[in-house]
Amino acid sequence: GQLPTWLKGILLRNGPGMHTIGDTKYNHWFDGLALLHSFTFKNGEVYYRSKYLRSDTYNCNVEANRIVVSEFGTMAYPDPCKNIFAKAFSYLSHTIPEFTDNCLINIMKTGDDFYATSETNFIRKINPQTLETLEKVDYSKYVAVNVATSHPHYDSAGNILNMGTSIVDKGKTKYILFKIPPSVPEKEKKKSRFKHLEVVCSIPSRSLLHPSYYHSFGMTENYIVFIEQPFKLDIVKMATAYIRGVNWASCLAYHKEDKTWFHFVDKKTKKEVSTKFYTDAMVLFHHINAYEEDGHIIFDIIAHTDNSLYDMFYLKNLSKDFGEKSKLTSIPTSKRFVVPLQYDKDAEVGSNLVTLPSAATAVKEKDGSIYCHPEILCEGIELPRINYDYNGKKYSYVFATEVQWSPVPTKIVKFNIQTKEMLYWGEDDSWPSEPVFVPSPDAREEDDGIVLTCVVKSDPKEAPFLLVLDAKTFKELGRAIVDVEMPVDLHGMFIPEKDLKTETE
Repeated sequence: GQLPTWLKGILLRNGPGMHTIGDTKYNHWFDGLALLHSFTFKNGEVYYRSKYLRSDTYNCNVEANRIVVSEFGTMAYPDPCKNIFAKAFSYLSHTIPEFTDNCLINIMKTGDDFYATSETNFIRKINPQTLETLEKVDYSKYVAVNVATSHPHYDSAGNILNMGTSIVDKGKTKYILFKIPPSVPEKEKKKSRFKHLEVVCSIPSRSLLHPSYYHSFGMTENYIVFIEQPFKLDIVKMATAYIRGVNWASCLAYHKEDKTWFHFVDKKTKKEVSTKFYTDAMVLFHHINAYEEDGHIIFDIIAHTDNSLYDMFYLKNLSKDFGEKSKLTSIPTSKRFVVPLQYDKDAEVGSNLVTLPSAATAVKEKDGSIYCHPEILCEGIELPRINYDYNGKKYSYVFATEVQWSPVPTKIVKFNIQTKEMLYWGEDDSWPSEPVFVPSPDAREEDDGIVLTCVVKSDPKEAPFLLVLDAKTFKELGRAIVDVEMPVDLHGMFIPEKDLKTETE
């Protein structure tokens, strides 16, 4: 096929690559050492490269020829030859663990720089052209967080907004919303932009020792949407995990009898909306989009009724017929919540406060809190992406992978939220990755552009390829076959040529 002549830049992807080091194996697929890969588009051609992220974790493990740094699903132990005192000391120092810098989930842009990210307090700067690993940044030096999401948001001024959890700091556990500026004042050029990081707001956790796990959050023009779900981290278990010889993932538990709480932070006043909004228990990883309309916040998410998705990816479950054998116990469901920020304070108890035409409701309870019931948009999609120019605005299209009862995506879908129409691309024995939308330079409509996805074949004899689809029609424009072993990845981003520093800079 053919690539659009305007397509110039780099598709950068990140995900787990190496799962065995020496005689040791990771327990979980999400623990593998980060492998960056890129597709560079110029003059109608595609160039592929890949490189392991040379994190401290990578270097320590490779040097020891075994896993010595713990990951979320794999607890590692120091050298057994060390004396007993050193061992006792290392047990004590693991209370709030020294986390890994194996940044394998996503790519984040700050100003002109790019970072590989995961959910610990470390991010690693990389060169998007050569995939070289550069300096390590520790968020906790600039803001009191122990973990942070790898799905930040970017506002129109180029600021990055992200969230992290501060665990039992000065006797409090809280969720912290922070902002990183796109650039620093000229006279401070030598200083890191992270020194200018600003805490926008902190939201106290409902429980000191059981903060909510979250993988992403939502953003509208004026608000941040944060969901405190009953999928929680047990801090006491985490502090003793090392001594008990269990992994950190076992310290996460889903409390299905609890509620899910919605928090809305006003970006201008930096204050949280005081009304208590909640819904039933759910587990969510990905927000799709959020926007405001007539005094309401509308936000779309992908919800699960349990946390079985994570358990599926323990390597002991990943046999060669994984796709057929493994069944999710809950199918991911796209839900739309409509939350009235402005409503009649004298409304009767039990009345629906949503005044927009919607199947979603928000019902006033006796104690003044508001119970939100969603509209179901569709089922069976995950890894959602949108045209990011429509982030925080009213929108129509979601690009995603289709996951029915199997956790492995088999198709790419384009879902029209307004008409509920779905377009698909799929091929036998193909596992596509998260689709990335790239707008065409003269785009007038939301779906003017292309969709890029890496497709791995389940038959190892068949080569993987990069697929280019017309975003409007979902017809294939072309594919670039890459004769290398390419693992399934997690997330990534397209970097237009104009956002890449030239080599001389």
